[in-house]
Amino acid sequence: MKNVLFLALSLSVMGLSAQAQSVKPANAQAKVAGPQIQFEESKYEFGAVPTGAVVDHTFKFKNVGTQPLVISNIGVTCGCTTPEWTREPIMPGRSGTVVAKFNTAGKYGMQNKVLTIESNSVGGNAMVALVGDVKEAGAAVQAAPANAAESAVNQAAPDGKQKMKMDDSKIKVKKKS
Repeated sequence: MKNVLFLALSLSVMGLSAQAQSVKPANAQAKVAGPQIQFEESKYEFGAVPTGAVVDHTFKFKNVGTQPLVISNIGVTCGCTTPEWTREPIMPGRSGTVVAKFNTAGKYGMQNKVLTIESNSVGGNAMVALVGDVKEAGAAVQAAPANAAESAVNQAAPDGKQKMKMDDSKIKVKKKS
């Protein structure tokens, strides 16, 4: 009788330990059944450019699903933005690109050009955007800084005096004259 109870208890413990080993961690992502598009970035900030310039940016994406991904069309907000994209099916685990070109001729002020990527992704349509400020030709134009601190140093007053204030990701430089 003791042997039967010991055997049953041993089998129960082994079953529970096998089940515990098969549990996935909470942060593990399950593969999606079907194709799924995932962009490295959804917004490109191009800074300030003069009117008439052409902004060109490549958005990279990956198919994180389990079936081939096919982009059927890309909708744009106006004729000033033209897209080009990877036309062949993107196999699971592979990458592709969407190239967005924005012609700023006749545009002024803050711009937000959205591209809607229509595909067979299980998540539905995806969106990416070009964002920036279009200035009049001849106006002072500064591209988006690669490094905000470098930008602040480049804006220092000729006499070297400057006052810098940092809040969130913005840097404000006040020059003393």
